[in-house]
Amino acid sequence: MMLLSRMAQRGRPGRPPGRSARAQARLLSQVVDGCRRLLSERGESNSVAIAQEVLALYAGLTAEQRLAFFKLLDSDFGPDPKAVLEAAQRYAEAPEATRLMALIHAAEPPRQELLRRLNRASGGTAVIVEMRRTLLELLKTHPDLAAVEADFLHLLSSWFNPGFLQMEQVDWRSPAALLEKIIQHEAVHEIDGWADLRRRLQPDRRCFAFFHPQLPGEPLIFVEVALVAEMPAAVGPLIDVRSPPQTDERQYRVATFYSISNCQPGLKGVSLGNFLIKRVAEHLQREFPQLRTFCTLSPIPGFVAWLNQHAPGLREREDLPPKLKARLLQALAALVQHGGEPGAWSAVQPQQASEPLREALSLLAAFYLAHESVTPRGDPVAKFHLGNGARLERLNWAGDLSRKGLKQSLGLMVNYLYDLRHIEDHHERFVHGEVVASRALQRLL
Repeated sequence: MMLLSRMAQRGRPGRPPGRSARAQARLLSQVVDGCRRLLSERGESNSVAIAQEVLALYAGLTAEQRLAFFKLLDSDFGPDPKAVLEAAQRYAEAPEATRLMALIHAAEPPRQELLRRLNRASGGTAVIVEMRRTLLELLKTHPDLAAVEADFLHLLSSWFNPGFLQMEQVDWRSPAALLEKIIQHEAVHEIDGWADLRRRLQPDRRCFAFFHPQLPGEPLIFVEVALVAEMPAAVGPLIDVRSPPQTDERQYRVATFYSISNCQPGLKGVSLGNFLIKRVAEHLQREFPQLRTFCTLSPIPGFVAWLNQHAPGLREREDLPPKLKARLLQALAALVQHGGEPGAWSAVQPQQASEPLREALSLLAAFYLAHESVTPRGDPVAKFHLGNGARLERLNWAGDLSRKGLKQSLGLMVNYLYDLRHIEDHHERFVHGEVVASRALQRLL
C-alpha cells in the first residue's frame, strides 16, 4: 500500500521495463475485469480486497492505457439509455416518489458506484484524486471524456465537503515535511527557501490550511495572512524577509490575505478556497477582537492578456455607455502611443510611467475588474473573490514589481474587502451579473 500511495502522489504511471504490448493489454483487461467484479453483488462483500487489487493494477498502467481505461469508464460504465428513457416515461406518467427514485437510480452511471467502492481501499482517496488529475489533462485533447470527469467532480465535491475538512494553522513548529510542501505549492509569491518561509510564519504572519482525514499530512489548500495596521498597497513589504515582525498585537487592525494556493490539481473545481478564507477570518476575529478589516492584496494575472486580446475590440463594443467607451478608447490610444501595438504593452515600467499613462492603465484595469469580471473574459482571481462575496475595494499602482507581476499585470494589484456582514449579499449580486465596488474605485470609471 505504501507503494500504491507513493505512485499516486507522484502521478507517474508504472512502466515495468520490457513489458510487451500483449502483457500491457492483459493488464488493462485485468483492471477492467476487477472493476466489473467490484460492482457485482459478490464483489460488494469483498469490496475492500478487490478495490485494493484494482488500484494496485491501475498503478502499473502506462499513459496510453490510462486513456483507454477512462474511455472504457465512459463506454462500459455509463447509464443504460433505454432504462433511463423507460424510467423517465413512467415518472412522467405518474410523478410518484417511487418512480422518481427509480429514475434517479437508472440515471446514475455505474462508474459512480465503482469509484465509491474503490474509495474503500486503504489509500483509495489519494489514488482517485490522482486519477482525476490525469483525467483533467486528458480532457484537453479528449473532450468526449467530459461525462466521466463530471462524475469524478460530483463525488469529490461531496467527499471534500468543507464540513469534513480540518483547518489547521501551519507554523514553524509544524513537521518539516509539511513545511516543505508549503514551499513547493506556493503559487502566488514564490517562497525563497527556509528563511523566507520562517518570516512568513512569524507572529504577524499566519498560514492556515485545509486537511482531509484520508490524506494525512497533505495540505489541500492554504492561505497566507499578514496582520498589519492598515490595508496594504504593495506586496513587497509583506514578504520582505528582512522586515522586522510586529509583535505588538494591539497594532493588528487589518488581516490581509495575500496568497492562496491549491495543492491538489485533482481537486480543481472543488470549492475549498472560499470556505477557507471565511473560516480563517472568523478564527482571527476570535483571536484578535480588535480586527475590523479583512481584505486581500491580490494579483490581476489576466490583465495584460486581456489588454492584448480583448481591449482592441472595445471599439466595436455596443454595450458600453458612450462616455465610458470614449474614455476607454482615449486610454488605449495613450497606451499605444507609449508602447506600440498590442503585444508590446508588457514593456511598461510602472516606476517610470508618466501620469497620463498611469491614469490610462488605471482606467483600463478598473474597467477590466468592474465590468469584465462577470464575463468569460474576466480575471480568474477577481471571479474567485467577487464570487465569494468580497467587494472590489482599491486599485494599487506598482503593487507587485516582481518579474511575474510586471508580466501579468504591469505591476498593478487590487484589494478585495471581505465585509463579513455583507458577504452573502455581495455574492448574490455577483451571481446576477453585478460587481460591488467601492466609491473610490467607481470614481476611476
